[in-house]
Amino acid sequence: MKSMTNRIPLYGGMAGLVALMLFPFVNDSRSMLIMFTQIFIFAIFAMSFDILLGYTGIVSFGHCMFFGLGAYSVALMFNNHEATLGNFIIGLLIGIALSAVVSYVIGLLSLRLKSHFYAMLTLAVSQLFLVLAEKWRGLTMGGDGFTFSVPDVFKDRMSFYYVTLIVMASIFILLKLFTSSSTGKVLKAISQNEYRTEALGFKTLHYKLMASVTSGMVAALSGALYAVSLRFINVSVFSIEVTLDALLMTMIGGLGTLIGPIIGAGIIEFLRHYLSELASVYPIFERWTIFLGFLYIVVLLGFPKGLAGVVKALKGKKRKERKNDEVKKAA
Repeated sequence: MKSMTNRIPLYGGMAGLVALMLFPFVNDSRSMLIMFTQIFIFAIFAMSFDILLGYTGIVSFGHCMFFGLGAYSVALMFNNHEATLGNFIIGLLIGIALSAVVSYVIGLLSLRLKSHFYAMLTLAVSQLFLVLAEKWRGLTMGGDGFTFSVPDVFKDRMSFYYVTLIVMASIFILLKLFTSSSTGKVLKAISQNEYRTEALGFKTLHYKLMASVTSGMVAALSGALYAVSLRFINVSVFSIEVTLDALLMTMIGGLGTLIGPIIGAGIIEFLRHYLSELASVYPIFERWTIFLGFLYIVVLLGFPKGLAGVVKALKGKKRKERKNDEVKKAA
């Protein structure tokens, strides 16, 4: 009975993946395909943020810089060279490598101290990248940005839908293995009580750097996919709003769950899509960001652990009630 209960999330996840695989054959709407593609991309980004905040307890206000590095690495590769799959992989690897180096250096400088130093330093460096991208117009075209061609496999919206879906599922599995490992358990311990974890003999800086680098690399991957989905890029990928999107998605879905950020990304992107459409009919929805802010306040006050946290708490309550019933019957 217990093993069957533990398999329910696995079966649910597999059913959800199959449903998403079949969705393009059921609904051929181009706008829906684009919306779901954006959900998958931002789900990857939100999962990368969850590794820091949800599992390690590290706050980052500049997570957008890793997203932007991945986006610009691929966009510049396509802008200056042929739009081939090989160049995409090269640009992606460059973005991931740059993010790994930047996240390692920032972590090394700030993670020896309290976590808010990391938050402030990531914010400062992300704004530095934003200014650099604005001023280096010969390379980035500044705020105007530039368009670029993409490989043929990415031009078809259905093909790109499946690419992003497979990448999201793969990243989820890899991060699940990472967080379920002994390293992931140490990260959880650090988030709960870093001093006690250090007293047990663990080098907490080493583990926090590992989380920072892993998070940065995954964020760069999502940024690269985002640039390809738009076939356009400008300095907005380095804006703090991108980081706030990740924070909002993670908080709404549930911290420290991985599935929570995917749910949060789905909710936010779905609302963004439909509220924007309603704005053309009802002027009040032109300020749709206010509704997202209101949603964040409601979730923060009413469901501080997010939707996934609420489900987990209900499961824990049912499990406890079942055990109490068993004890009563045995007595």
